[in-house]
Amino acid sequence: MAFKIKRGDKVKVLAGKDRGKISTVEFLDSKSGKAIVKNINIAKKHVKAIEGRREGGIYEIELPMPISKVMLVCPKCEKPTRVGFRIEEKDGVVRKYRYCKKCNENIDLVYEKNKVKR
Repeated sequence: MAFKIKRGDKVKVLAGKDRGKISTVEFLDSKSGKAIVKNINIAKKHVKAIEGRREGGIYEIELPMPISKVMLVCPKCEKPTRVGFRIEEKDGVVRKYRYCKKCNENIDLVYEKNKVKR
């Protein structure tokens, strides 16, 4: 499944107990359609000690949240925005960009390849 957000993107949380917070994406799981966002959706996990391996206690972990519950923050205009894709062809090279639908600026290059002539 292709996503409109990538690891390292700054996102705003749209729903849940952390609604309105802005943070960065640390991990994307394409099978489940979930993302782990830094310092968002934190839960406490009680861990039993294993002798010689780990110390027991209560750990805070970041739980995955659905990708539909986060929105990309545009690096150019610093506003939460929807993301579109734009394909540009120039000098026989095809480039695909992600772009901000609010300010209409390119966010980053998705891929670049030479056009095949047949």
